[in-house]
Amino acid sequence: MKEVMNVSLFRNDLNTQLDKIEISEIRQFDDATSSIPDILKLTLGEPDFNIPEHVQLAAKQAIDDNFSHYTNNAGIPELRQAAANFQNQKYGLHYQVDNVITTVGASEAIAAALATVLNSGDGVLVPAPIYSAYSPLIALNHGVEVRINTRSNGFVLTPTMVEAAIKDHPEIQFKAVVLNYPNNPTGVTYHKDELAALADVFKKYNLWVISDEIYSELTYGATHTSIASLIPEQTVLISGLSKSHAMTGWRLGFIFADQALVDQIKKIHQYWVTAATSIIQKAAVEALTNGADDGLEMAKQYIKRRDYVYHEMTNMGFEIARPDGAFYIFAKIPAQFNQDSMAFCRDLAQKSHLALIPGHAFGIEGEGYVRLSYAANMDKLREAMTRLQAYINNADNEQQLH
Repeated sequence: MKEVMNVSLFRNDLNTQLDKIEISEIRQFDDATSSIPDILKLTLGEPDFNIPEHVQLAAKQAIDDNFSHYTNNAGIPELRQAAANFQNQKYGLHYQVDNVITTVGASEAIAAALATVLNSGDGVLVPAPIYSAYSPLIALNHGVEVRINTRSNGFVLTPTMVEAAIKDHPEIQFKAVVLNYPNNPTGVTYHKDELAALADVFKKYNLWVISDEIYSELTYGATHTSIASLIPEQTVLISGLSKSHAMTGWRLGFIFADQALVDQIKKIHQYWVTAATSIIQKAAVEALTNGADDGLEMAKQYIKRRDYVYHEMTNMGFEIARPDGAFYIFAKIPAQFNQDSMAFCRDLAQKSHLALIPGHAFGIEGEGYVRLSYAANMDKLREAMTRLQAYINNADNEQQLH
């Protein structure tokens, strides 16, 4: 047998922007805890529901129909129309086919949007803590990120915070702001009056709004309002089917924007991925038409889970900004634990076999917190709360002994 040589071909003349980014701490921590025996992981934003059966059948039918060839770069017109109709009917928007690009998940949509609007040195406002994907994508596109710490206001961005950040950095030409609501990791969302106030300040400074509303169907209480309903000409609306239809692995997302901007984003999308998978596009038509309310059925279960976990963790001494959407609890580590979030989560995983995500994974603004995903069934959540309570009790006992 011919011996295979393990020769490193690494070179040091790669894209220097790569020095500014790392593999997501979320994935790193999830991978690191996977080898712990009997580990109970509430780490990833992964719905535990199966994809609705009628959506699965639509995918199987597309295979049987040999729908396996290239589609339009922006997606099949039938799907783009269905996506536009969904947004229009649900959230009072006014999109047409030419306002939509079908992407390979919301992640590609975010990346393509940022790559389109940013020139080297452009500033991007990012309310934090926030999902870890945005910062690396801004860096890779040579943007300048300015983070706004929202902890003092229950993780809600205000116009005052926006204006203060801009005035604190007169040397930066700000081009865009990133919104993500309902928010990952906090589960906090924005109400219409809050969005109206933000829209006014975004208009004042002529900012593109990259609005990631992937969790819009998982909003509890008040109806979700899209900022695209207030400033459509400045908004790049990001959505998809990963959360609303539990289609995370099928990688199907959308960009909605003014047609002139869509035409520019399409250039990048075309050369990056050509088009989303043909079979999944057919299934997505079914999801957005006959399955338009599938996410609402899942939301009913998420509300029960949220209420249970919120109650249990609050009683254990965690401080939590009550989440009104998504499926996350973002909890402040009780004061008696003199550890950073990574040390706390490592110790919890090793001693109680329960994996949560350290708040630092969402930026330094998340330090001192942990994120728990309640996209798991009630049996797992009850066991998780039992393990967490035991960990806290053991820590309390150890402190008393010392």
